[in-house]
Amino acid sequence: MSVLGVTAFAPLVLAQTFDHTHAAWNRLVKSLVVVQRGGRASQVRYAGFLAQRGALQDYLRQLSAVPRVNFEAFTRAQQMAFLINAYNAFTVELILTRYPRLASIKDLGNWLSTPWKLRWIALLGETVSLDDIEHGMLRKRGVYNDPRIHFAVNCASIGCPMLREEAYVPELIDQQLDAQMQRFMADRERNRWNPKTEQLELSRIFDWYAEDFRLGHQGIYSLHGLAARFADALADVEADRARIRSTQVLITYLDYDWRLNDAKGTP
Repeated sequence: MSVLGVTAFAPLVLAQTFDHTHAAWNRLVKSLVVVQRGGRASQVRYAGFLAQRGALQDYLRQLSAVPRVNFEAFTRAQQMAFLINAYNAFTVELILTRYPRLASIKDLGNWLSTPWKLRWIALLGETVSLDDIEHGMLRKRGVYNDPRIHFAVNCASIGCPMLREEAYVPELIDQQLDAQMQRFMADRERNRWNPKTEQLELSRIFDWYAEDFRLGHQGIYSLHGLAARFADALADVEADRARIRSTQVLITYLDYDWRLNDAKGTP
């Protein structure tokens, strides 16, 4: 099934108000996201989302009903929470267009386009793609300038930072983004010190978006600086942690696991 056949969630009426608690999305992820590995990873009950697809689509319509002029009047925190939740929720909807007959989000692409470049999402008065939300809005230079978004948007894959088990909300978003960063950096499946090779093995995300981390957030999130900040999570031996903190270590990148982050069969 082509994602282009998915009904765009066009607004029926222009929304004059918007629920910045994202309560509808919060209810879904609280019940359908399975937290694993001591809070450092998660899987998604896509079968549960399929059963509650009506509720998901109601939430997507809420997002689609927000005109750009209203969005531009949001605070910075409100905008970031809106866009991150939108990216994650529309990604789940994309998976549901073929679930359970897919092993990876990449199965939803075609010879013309990746699934992230397909324009099918009604948002802020336009028809946009997931890439438009992530790269054209959240990562746009001079707007938010916050590489922590890479720990918050979820691409429905095992290699991704975990889908958070609650909605992002404006009054908590800084704490939520910090927590997501902590969780991701502490997950040895994705980031770790290798004592045999004496190399720091990081997620491929840090390779793809190296410029975002080089520019940093308030001057503190350069890639080596980020690793130094989380040295205790990346290595077990104090000598290795000291080497990471020195920022004089070789960084290599792990293969990315594009398999679907499905909680099928998970209790």
